Amino acid sequence: QVQLVESGGGSVQAGGSLRLSCAASGYIYRSYCMGWFRQAPGKEREGVATINRDGTTRYAASVKGRFTISKDNGENILYLQMASLKPEDTGMYYCAADRATWCLLSPQEYSYWGQGTQVTVSS
Repeated sequence: QVQLVESGGGSVQAGGSLRLSCAASGYIYRSYCMGWFRQAPGKEREGVATINRDGTTRYAASVKGRFTISKDNGENILYLQMASLKPEDTGMYYCAADRATWCLLSPQEYSYWGQGTQVTVSS
């Protein structure tokens, strides 16, 4: 079983930065896809960024160039560095993992989820 615990959320003004962390424990393969997803009130959960075992990344168009996903395989920690934050980045951010072939940005592809960490960006 895989356990995922997010941290690092908070409130920040537009233009600011935050770094989210996701500590993974349990039986997690290095071949797992891992990713960050977010959900704003009244909206569907959407993919933000994913990373595969080789370090190949995918980003949603809305965050490309501002967010960076990375992972520390030795410590089983997933990161999301967020810069130039905008009010529309506000939402609950979730870490997810799956033993998938293609690390897509679709939430439906992921089996394991953390509880989420709140990010609020004020204008």
